[in-house]
Amino acid sequence: MNDFRLPVGESIESGIDFLVEHLSFITKASAAIIETVLGAMESGLLLVPIPVFIVLAAAGVWLLTRDRRLTLGSVLGLALIWNMGLWAATVSTLALVLVSTLCAIALGVPLGILSAINTRMYQAVMPVLDVMQTMPAFVYLIPAIPFFGLGKTAAIFSTVVFSMPPAIRFTCLGIRQIPAELVECSTAFGATRMQRLMKLDLPLAAPTIMAGVNQTVMLALSMVVIASMIGAKGLGGEVWKAIQRLQMGRGFEAGIAIVIVAMILDRVLQKLGTRKDT
Repeated sequence: MNDFRLPVGESIESGIDFLVEHLSFITKASAAIIETVLGAMESGLLLVPIPVFIVLAAAGVWLLTRDRRLTLGSVLGLALIWNMGLWAATVSTLALVLVSTLCAIALGVPLGILSAINTRMYQAVMPVLDVMQTMPAFVYLIPAIPFFGLGKTAAIFSTVVFSMPPAIRFTCLGIRQIPAELVECSTAFGATRMQRLMKLDLPLAAPTIMAGVNQTVMLALSMVVIASMIGAKGLGGEVWKAIQRLQMGRGFEAGIAIVIVAMILDRVLQKLGTRKDT
């Protein structure tokens, strides 16, 4: 009896091998598309002169938040990144985070809506989200490598899977916590399910959905750093190189740059959520 062992790991490995063998044409096509989009995005961002980029970023922060301190802090933070010689790595990280976040939101928000309006879907999705949110981040790197190999595509795949749960959970929560009285009123006035979703559910749930988007961006940024171990490069790559070479100062500089990017994105998204709430 002591020798009995369930083949959990072997079963998972066999399943991944089966999917890799039969879905290789899809993964190759998607990898080519992602590499092309990322390359074009990074090249386009790097073509913009750095001072112009900082001014445009500050203008965008001001238009979105109307916060002088945040705008000034964004300018100073981006200028510090430029001064530390980490601009290209920062642009690479921003491109990875942007693509990963857009994919996670595009998948997560519809799943959250379906979970909110369908009880069976909710019961099936929530346990999966619990597992996904408690699984160590490094585990998501394992299936990414056989599917996409080393590189940015594998990093985006693992980042999307890791950062998607908040988008699903917060979207579902925002819709399900709408007062029943409002739902009954809309139904009494003859609103269809789609009309209620577009004109009642989503507008009222927007602040909660934005909180989920905020968490998705933060998780994507943290996972992009971890994914540097499989070739994501960017600021995470700078941290990884500093660890390998025991360059403590360079590692802290890259860490400071990550913190600056995270704070700017976090504060802007928080302000957007507050504005929608008001």
